[in-house]
Amino acid sequence: MEKTDAVAALSALAQEHRLEIYRLLVQAGPGGIPAGEVASALGIAPNTLTFHLDRLRHAGLVSVARQGRSLIYAARYETMTNLLGYLTENCCGGQPGLCEPSAACPPPAKSQSRKRKETVR
Repeated sequence: MEKTDAVAALSALAQEHRLEIYRLLVQAGPGGIPAGEVASALGIAPNTLTFHLDRLRHAGLVSVARQGRSLIYAARYETMTNLLGYLTENCCGGQPGLCEPSAACPPPAKSQSRKRKETVR
């Protein structure tokens, strides 16, 4: 990951609603969730949600796909993994084993992609 990409991703996440949205999408799995469900789960007005999702999409953190009349948003795990790798590539004074807890987890199996917690705050 290039420094400019890392700055864009961190900048997009440096806002309370966008961080909540991104965490919800990460929990949702690779199948993503419709924008309306994101708005309902987090209590964010649809027009405000659109603005925040656009910022996350432009930073490469989320993808969007149309399914019928719905827009389905999903976290881009590759970007998340690359960002974590960029942040930790020279960590721990040459002892990379100390950084293991920060490693990105693989996305859940597709059968679990719709499972998520009721409250994300």
